[in-house]
Amino acid sequence: MRLADLVLVLLISLAWGLTFIAGKVGLREIPPVWFTGLRFVMLIAVLAPLLRVVPKQMPRILAVSFFCGALHFSLQYTALKLADDVSTIAIVSQVTLPFAVILAVVFLGERLSPLRLVGIVAAFAGVVVIGFDPRVFSYANAVILVMVASLSMALAQVLMRGLGNVGVFNLQAWVALVSAPILLALSLILETGQVEAMAAASPLAWGALTFTALGSSLLGFAGMYHLLRRYPVSLVTPMFLLAPVFGVVAGIVVLGDVVTARILIGAAVTLSGVLVVALAHGSRPAA
Repeated sequence: MRLADLVLVLLISLAWGLTFIAGKVGLREIPPVWFTGLRFVMLIAVLAPLLRVVPKQMPRILAVSFFCGALHFSLQYTALKLADDVSTIAIVSQVTLPFAVILAVVFLGERLSPLRLVGIVAAFAGVVVIGFDPRVFSYANAVILVMVASLSMALAQVLMRGLGNVGVFNLQAWVALVSAPILLALSLILETGQVEAMAAASPLAWGALTFTALGSSLLGFAGMYHLLRRYPVSLVTPMFLLAPVFGVVAGIVVLGDVVTARILIGAAVTLSGVLVVALAHGSRPAA
């Protein structure tokens, strides 16, 4: 891989890792579902000129937009709000890849290689280890929510496999357009004090919101698309395991997260399992 692309991998991983920190900071002042809706309002404001209808692809695009936008991010940010630390959420969210492989078996008729199966078991075993840490057990609801959020993103990724001729920014624009009204309406039903929170929000909270919308989505996904067009998935995907590492380190340094030995052991098991799933020989279609 070229040096410039390695630097891009680091920047993307750093952006995705710091997104957890930015989210936690912003959620201190703005309700989580409303925060997520505002994230997509910002994104559509930037990407609206790139929005295009893709003939015969719209039902799948709308489904992808719901699962990887409205559902995934609302659950993930609610989990961030509920959790006492960022580290746990950053680690558990990595089970998206094992979930995606499982869903590919169920819906696409793929078969698992034995090594990938071992990796999947290890990834979820690590989450169990983390979940039974006494500190994490006190906010187990957050762990459950981020697991469901990961499952939603995994389903979106499987649906994405059937998309053709859809540009990355066009898809992100549709995700934002579909998600923003759903989340803002849902927030009005489930949450209170949105207007007051926005009026009182500090520049730091608005900066955090802007970073999650533009830094993570635009830099992260556009950069990933750039890399996947030039290198094999098996080479690119494992490198993004740096993102939760950056998230954990930033959580400790910036937010003062307390990471216990059990969390570290669980994190090591989960990330090792995800790495095996990413590197192991791909599944093949069932006969």
